[in-house]
Amino acid sequence: MSVRKILLPIFAVIILGGGLYYFATSETSNTKAQAENLTTKVKKGVFEIYVSATGELNAKNSEEIKGPGGLRNAQIWQVTIMDMVAEGTILKAGDYVATLDRTELETKLKDAQTEIDKIQTQLEQAKIDTAIELRSIRDNVVNLHFGMQDKKLEVEQSIYEPKNTIHRAEIELEKAERDLVQLKKKYELTQTKSKAQISEILASLRQQQLKFDQLTELSSQFTVKAPRDGMLIYSRSWRGKVGPGSQIDSWNAVVAELPDLSIMNSKTYVNEVDISKVEKGQEVQIKVDAFPDKEYSGTVIHVANVGEQLTGYDSKVFEVSVQINEMDSVLRPAMTTSNKIKTYTYQDVLHIPIEALFNDSLSYVFLKQKGGIVKKEVIVGETNDDEIIIENGLAENDEVLLTIPSNAADLQLLPLDPAIKEKIKKRLAEEKKKRQDDALKK
Repeated sequence: MSVRKILLPIFAVIILGGGLYYFATSETSNTKAQAENLTTKVKKGVFEIYVSATGELNAKNSEEIKGPGGLRNAQIWQVTIMDMVAEGTILKAGDYVATLDRTELETKLKDAQTEIDKIQTQLEQAKIDTAIELRSIRDNVVNLHFGMQDKKLEVEQSIYEPKNTIHRAEIELEKAERDLVQLKKKYELTQTKSKAQISEILASLRQQQLKFDQLTELSSQFTVKAPRDGMLIYSRSWRGKVGPGSQIDSWNAVVAELPDLSIMNSKTYVNEVDISKVEKGQEVQIKVDAFPDKEYSGTVIHVANVGEQLTGYDSKVFEVSVQINEMDSVLRPAMTTSNKIKTYTYQDVLHIPIEALFNDSLSYVFLKQKGGIVKKEVIVGETNDDEIIIENGLAENDEVLLTIPSNAADLQLLPLDPAIKEKIKKRLAEEKKKRQDDALKK
């Protein structure tokens, strides 16, 4: 093989690699140049301050689907939901909703039936005992009656006997008569006592039978049905979402809900740092995560007075309810929302995108002028999610960079007058305190 054939592929690789390096470095240089050319102009106009918070849709009005109402009377304090239709199911009035666990109820039914059987046995025994006792007394009455007749006959036949014999016969007759009267009274008292005893047993039987009937009626309510037409939404308690396997309490036996979808709210939580800015009546911009291209308007209708510590939050939060102004059939309870609560509006202020502001020990921008780019100190004010107010250091339509230029280290800072800075900062602090005081008064 000749040297020429060996060298040709080597030269080709070198040329190809050099070309690729050139294009790569050229493209990188162009990208950096394009990034440094990204600018924006300082705008003057309306600037709105927002408090952003994630929320969850719920219906303003809804009808609760409740479990059995007699749980407390039956001394059943908690019941487990064994089965429930899927959330979002469209129901008609009377449709099946859920089945509750009857285990404890069935035990109570068995106990009630056992008690009924026991009382019925007591009733039968009382009747038998009463019949035997009354029959015994009647037999004794008959025997005493015959005995008294004998005594009468003895008295009649003793008229010719000595006085002592006559007297003794008369005493025995009186005793027989007295015994008969007493036995008849005993018979009447025994009848009265037996009637009272049987009445007491019958009352216990009726009471126990009523309890059994109530438990039987309660058992029929363990199959829960829809009270009206609507879409079923799982209820929520302090334990979380109520569904199959969840427990409901006797004092709040809500199984599910049928929401009125015509008026929807977003329930959100605002941290304790920002809650002083939020008040009833403020406008809200709402987006639903499921439909990112749609935007809704709303109004704050409730702000909680007391904060709470919730899982997932580092500090205490306050519940805020926002009513959505528009009606949209696609909105459903439990959808996640992004809420921007408009807390304050500034008129005729300078503002720039947050990306155009830079910080180290002070705030500054890279200002584009005819002679090039300069590093200019600025004083900033309030900020929202996207922009920040410029209190001093820039003018309307000034052009500032959105990225750090490659020669940033060589640029000299153009500082502001310290006296002006101090005056503006003092004014801003006073204005902020006044807004906070006004918010607390409301």
